[in-house]
Amino acid sequence: MFLNTILVVLTDLAARFLGHKVIRQHFHLLLSGVVMFGPVLSFWVSQHSIFAKRSHFLYRVFLRSGWGWTCIFVGSFVFLLSFSIRRSLSLSIRHLSRLGLAGGLWLAFCKLLDVLENATGSCYEPLSAGPEVVNGQPLLVLREGESKSVCVKAGMLWRGYEVSEDVFLLCLCCLLLAEETAVFGPYLSLGGISGAPLRILFLFCVLLLGLWIFLLLCLLAYFPQFPTQLLGGALGCLSWRGLYQGWYRLGPSWYCPGRPGLGLLNTKTPSNGVEDAQANHSS
Repeated sequence: MFLNTILVVLTDLAARFLGHKVIRQHFHLLLSGVVMFGPVLSFWVSQHSIFAKRSHFLYRVFLRSGWGWTCIFVGSFVFLLSFSIRRSLSLSIRHLSRLGLAGGLWLAFCKLLDVLENATGSCYEPLSAGPEVVNGQPLLVLREGESKSVCVKAGMLWRGYEVSEDVFLLCLCCLLLAEETAVFGPYLSLGGISGAPLRILFLFCVLLLGLWIFLLLCLLAYFPQFPTQLLGGALGCLSWRGLYQGWYRLGPSWYCPGRPGLGLLNTKTPSNGVEDAQANHSS
């Protein structure tokens, strides 16, 4: 009973915060500020910190599989919320399709960025011994005809037009999490039924959002790369705006899944009392 009370209090506070009008309308501005000014933290952080190593546990386990973690927790939350309200598998799949479309867009941009980087970049082999060393820095010999993957696997350097895919992914995941979980606050305010599994999934989504923001700050502070990270953040915000502020606002149809929460809080069903609470709330 005590743990359940703590769970209810924490999820209610987080739901009110993420569902607040100011947060819903301006979260992308907050994230943009983090990307723009986060590299300034590099003047205060220590390069001897455990987060200054790419081999750190959080980078290896979470960052490399960021989209997978996001899909697991957000997908489970969206499915359980929609199915518990409407008991409609087709409606739940329609809401889940937003994740599939966002994932397809992310993969398409990653492929496009790889093509762009291979087309504009070149492979260089460092000469680390002999008279070729100048001021402690090895000279670089151009190796033509090499792709980025072959160049990196051979231990050589690839230099080209880059966009930070890590920052792109983290920004997109943060904005997606904020959009998909923001509906939980209005749902609770309308008296929606919320058991422990749903609240636990929501709490996991909130914790994952906090983790992505923390990893984003770590990348910006310990591995500052301007302007590649700024371009990655801009691409993530552009993807979110095109999907959630553009396409998904067209309304549910065969080609559009609709916005988060659409069809869940304003359609009458006999299985719960959300609509009665909504009518009372409006009156």
